[in-house]
Amino acid sequence: MKKKLYIIYPVLAALVLSFAGCVKDYSDPARATEVNVNTSTKGLTGVAVSLQSRYAAGRGNIYNTITMSGFLANELFLVNPGNTAELQLSLGGTSLDGGNTVIGALWSNSNKIIYDANLVLSNAASISDKPYVSGLVGYATIFKSLALGDLAAFWEKVPSGTGENVTFITRAEAYTKIIADIDLALANITANPISTAFLGNIPAGIDIPNTLRALKARYALYGGNYTLALTTANTVDLTKKSGFQHNATINQNGIYVAVTGTNNLWQPISNTLGLPAGLTPDPADKRLPFYLSENLTIAPRWRMNGFAAALTTEWPVYLSGEMTLIKAEAYARQATPDVALALIELNKIVTKKPAADPYGVGADLPPLVGPLTPAQILTEVYKQRSIEMFLSGQRLEDSRRLARPQTERKRNFVNYPFRERDQNPNTPADPAF
Repeated sequence: MKKKLYIIYPVLAALVLSFAGCVKDYSDPARATEVNVNTSTKGLTGVAVSLQSRYAAGRGNIYNTITMSGFLANELFLVNPGNTAELQLSLGGTSLDGGNTVIGALWSNSNKIIYDANLVLSNAASISDKPYVSGLVGYATIFKSLALGDLAAFWEKVPSGTGENVTFITRAEAYTKIIADIDLALANITANPISTAFLGNIPAGIDIPNTLRALKARYALYGGNYTLALTTANTVDLTKKSGFQHNATINQNGIYVAVTGTNNLWQPISNTLGLPAGLTPDPADKRLPFYLSENLTIAPRWRMNGFAAALTTEWPVYLSGEMTLIKAEAYARQATPDVALALIELNKIVTKKPAADPYGVGADLPPLVGPLTPAQILTEVYKQRSIEMFLSGQRLEDSRRLARPQTERKRNFVNYPFRERDQNPNTPADPAF
């Protein structure tokens, strides 16, 4: 049955036009109509499966978010300045404008993912098999949430939807929308647990309920709802993995293909991970050899390892350590900060052995010693997130949220793509920095 679902990909591909901005109409009246695709279980499943390919494969959202955050928050070193878009990102400041192709690709791809996810969500109710519908809704919601979250990570305002002359909403409103969508998906799953039939028709690797809860915790934190972030992070099973699985043929690890396997684009900046003095990793930190390989004969010295080590390496949707660090930050940000509980959560990360982590990410260091002030806790949270979640595409968000000096960033937000501005009169003004 799984093989049959893949047959629809050429039909789906025929539906996809150039998607320069969120104002585009993604349907093509000259080809197969959306109705043809979206009136059957098979069609909706095919659209849902295509979301993962668009997000995780090639130079999709994983590549673009890591590249943008990595350069703008000082995680990356540019190997070849002939890569113009990446060169502009490495320079930051006024070198970046709306013509940058990496920025444009993230904008377009995210809007396309949101559009297609909405097709699934709006048509899933027509299927009578409710446990199957729960799977469709949960799976599509994951990618819609990730795509909208990616937009909010890099732009001051984001589209309120897709369509002609779409309006824009604040990042806080975007996070509220994400959480509302996730709550609906979780309610569906609670009422009708996901069927094995659905799970057999999607790529293996993603734990749908656990991932929805993890993303809810993430975006509650980013939206400043620390109580919700804490309570939700406590519901995530930290023993489970959830990731994008790859193989050596049609579904390769995109970062390996573009970066690790070529050594002609970018690499990690150094074993400091780009952190300033006072926050650099302990040389004994076992996360360093997890994320970095070292070449003492051919530059650059520090190379990608970890989740970009091979064509087949799985790329996580989230790490269990992220949930623990969300708890630490949330405790420190309560109206009455609980620094003792925050320190306990931090020390779970600092002392964790690689074998105790589902993906093998562990520092295995001596515990931090208190007492620490709330400000010191938050500084340590930033340090540990920067190491534990190295090159996850989230450091720029972390740097802003945790009030790091602006000198540690090359931009706070990026410009809106020229193609969006040319087509949509509602496009906001570009950021000052």
